[in-house]
Amino acid sequence: MTEPRRLRGHKATATCCIASRDRSGVVATAGEDGCICLFDMRCKDAQHIAEVAQEPISSLSFNPGNEDIMYVSCGNEVKCFDLHNMASAWAPFKSYTYNKEEINQISCNSKAAFLASTDDGGDVKIIDIRQHCLYKTLRAGHSSICSSVQFIPWRSWEVITGGLDSKLVMWDFSKGRPVKIVDFGLPDTKNSSNGAQCLNPAFVHAIAVPDVDMLDKSDKICVVARGDGIVDVINIESELAVIRSKTSAKARKGSSSTSKDGVPAAGTGILDENARKRLHLDYSVGGHAAAVSCVTFSLFGEKGKLIISGGNDKSVKVWDCSKYDGAVQTGGNSDVLRLNINLSKKVNWLCTTLTDSENLVVCDTTKVVKAYSVS
Repeated sequence: MTEPRRLRGHKATATCCIASRDRSGVVATAGEDGCICLFDMRCKDAQHIAEVAQEPISSLSFNPGNEDIMYVSCGNEVKCFDLHNMASAWAPFKSYTYNKEEINQISCNSKAAFLASTDDGGDVKIIDIRQHCLYKTLRAGHSSICSSVQFIPWRSWEVITGGLDSKLVMWDFSKGRPVKIVDFGLPDTKNSSNGAQCLNPAFVHAIAVPDVDMLDKSDKICVVARGDGIVDVINIESELAVIRSKTSAKARKGSSSTSKDGVPAAGTGILDENARKRLHLDYSVGGHAAAVSCVTFSLFGEKGKLIISGGNDKSVKVWDCSKYDGAVQTGGNSDVLRLNINLSKKVNWLCTTLTDSENLVVCDTTKVVKAYSVS
């Protein structure tokens, strides 16, 4: 691995980054300094640096229908910027303050109709960004901080969230209720090696869902970055199929929809027949030795073929997603790890670009962003 390119512009720790899907090599980064830096990887220096907040920026998102529009979260506010006007002024043309507590992540759906924002109170706000109004509040799914959110591109009204209650929640946001809850805090006897992974709880720090144009390489999965160092790969459709089969079975029997403990029977737990559909990438196959902080899919090469994870063990792992089906069927994960990159600092966030080189951008706990070349 050659030395990474260093992208300078921030005055404090870089917290997050996003890459353009429309403009090859264009990357936006944000930091604890309240600044946004825009880089064109064809150029030497940052193209624009602007202070847009008086507090740390927690998340960024482009509008998928118009990448001249960027959404920025800081504190409990989501600010909307038009990059066309960045030469004259970086003033937001709109802002949303629907979250009562500090926002952890924002995400737009593929149709550029809704934006989701998660906060420390466990709430998820679904904002209609066309009508500029609150569409729905999703609550009671998480009992602690809601750390991450992604829309499911092939399911128009569904979104996935992860939290520091160790739960992954799949929502129907049109109805405002969960359709599936996966609790990683429960013991998993089907993967006995996980018990010795590390002492940290299985908090969900980040999730990634492939775009529609990646599905031929990645399948309809969700990748989960866990606090115990495990990267979980879950087949979304298989999870939902279990619910449908249980629901139809209960309908035939005329039984109640709740268990004897009063918990929705289709809801929580990972100890069901669908556990075999999940791939656990842990230390035994070269995985992380500490909490995994972020995950993403590759935009370069064959889109969605690779999963990239970063962690508090100062490493980045590149996993071959195309081997997912084989690993699930055989129970062997040894061929899934493709590349390990050792760093000097913990990873805050990472993203990938469309380019053939300098295509993995990493924000660590320093103010200098690094760009690695992965093939």
